[in-house]
Amino acid sequence: MMNGLIIILHLLKNQNYKKMYDKFAWLEGIACSVTVCNKSGIVQYMNPKAAETFNKWGGIDLIGKSLFDCHSSSSRQKILSLMDKGETNCYTIEKRGIKKLIFQTPWFNEDGVQGLVELSFEIPIDMQHFIRE
Repeated sequence: MMNGLIIILHLLKNQNYKKMYDKFAWLEGIACSVTVCNKSGIVQYMNPKAAETFNKWGGIDLIGKSLFDCHSSSSRQKILSLMDKGETNCYTIEKRGIKKLIFQTPWFNEDGVQGLVELSFEIPIDMQHFIRE
């Protein structure tokens, strides 16, 4: 399978994107899903793990499409609220015996909130917890 960012480069045909690819290429090989949308909810980036995770909904072809089309109205409201307030949302889910930590947080530039990043990590069902002082 072709590298996800290379696919994006091909789709966008944007020379400036090559600089971004070089800077963030490490996202291609990590063991978590990374999905990024802009403030309008349009998916801007998915690493290969995210494309695999969302394969039944279109996978890498979700880039350029609205993530609001894939969410319930309550989820849409939550996403919009996170971006509007600049807040983070974190929770766990379990599907088919696999537990995941979902971390959703706005991304910013000098003009404020520009969109949302979702990181999804598989975690052990009985994950250890340490209290450090």
